Parts: sequence; C-alpha cells; structure tokens
Amino acid sequence: MLELLMAGGKAMIPIVILSAFAFAIVCERLWTLRRKSVMPDGLAAEVKSWAQQRRLEPEHVEALERNSPLGAVLAAALRARHLGREAIRERVEDSGRHIMHDLERFLPTLGTIALVSPLAGLLGTVIGMINMFLAILDHGIGDANHLAGGIGEALVCTAAGLVVAIPAYIFHRYFRAKVQDYGIRMEKQVIGLLDHLEAEVPVLAAAKRVAR
Repeated sequence: MLELLMAGGKAMIPIVILSAFAFAIVCERLWTLRRKSVMPDGLAAEVKSWAQQRRLEPEHVEALERNSPLGAVLAAALRARHLGREAIRERVEDSGRHIMHDLERFLPTLGTIALVSPLAGLLGTVIGMINMFLAILDHGIGDANHLAGGIGEALVCTAAGLVVAIPAYIFHRYFRAKVQDYGIRMEKQVIGLLDHLEAEVPVLAAAKRVAR
C-alpha cells in the first residue's frame, strides 16, 4: 500500500490528508448521530407523564434540556407553555434551528471533501502526464520505464481521488438524510406534546370547579 501511495507522487499528499479528515468526520458523526443519543426512546412519553403529574419545575426542564437534542426542543416548548401556541411555535423553531445546526456539524466539510478529492486526483493525473511528456523529451519515446512511471502516477492519483470521494459522498448523503429524518420526528414529538398540554388545560379547569 505504501509503495502504491508513493507511486502517485507528491499529488497524493492532499488526497491522503483529505481521506484522514473524511474518516475522522464519518467516525464522529456515526457516534454523535446515534438514535439513542439524539432521540432517546420513551423521552416524550416521560415528559407527558411529568405534565400529567404537574412536575414541570425549572429543575426538571433544565435536566430535560441537557438530556438530548429532542429534550432541548421539548424543554423549549415547556418553557413557553403559558404564552400560547404561536409563542411556543416560535420558541421551538428557534431552538430547532440551533439543534439542526449542531446535528449538521462537519457535513458541509464532508461534502466539500467529496467534491474536491476527484479534483485533487485530476491534478495528480495532469502532473503525471506532464512528467511523462518531459520524460519523452529527455529520453525519447523508446524508454518504456519513464513512460510507465508517468502513466502510473497519473492512474494512481485518479484512483485515489475517487476512492476518497465516493465513500465521502455516500456518507454525506446518508448523514443529511438522517438529520432530516430526526428533524421531522422531533417536530412530531413536539406537536404531540403541545396537543397533550392543551388537552390537560380543560381537565385541570374542570377539576378546580369540582373542588369548589
């Protein structure tokens, strides 16, 4: 493998650097975008249970906000629950924008790597062809070793650029789709919580009238 990388010449250096960045980003996003980390199972149901038991003290809401991205969105809705549905929607949208930005962290960089890697490979190809023509000028067309060296450098760079770009593009699209799916699911959870809170208000009012 090392000999193959060296055969690509100096143009392989940026490709190797890009591959290292892409690998690090993919590993980090695979860990960060786990479902149990973003949307823990049963969290929305637990928050609804809090609402039924009227356990929505500030310390509960703060703990919910630190729990996960879904918890942060639900906490934003709970903090504005006394301000009306439109105010809640605005708070949730503001919180959601920040959370989506965090979930999409490094994805633009990964997309850039997927775009730039083939260009770096193309640059290596051009350099290899230039070296081949220079070898022809110096040694003539009869020296097959120098010709093979230039062609080999060009092909190795092209292949290396594609090897980096293709997985980077696939993972970029995969992570983008995953983040969008999380966004839709979190929106549904928030709407369900709002409907639950609105349903609780008439029940509490009726309970107060009965108590009187």
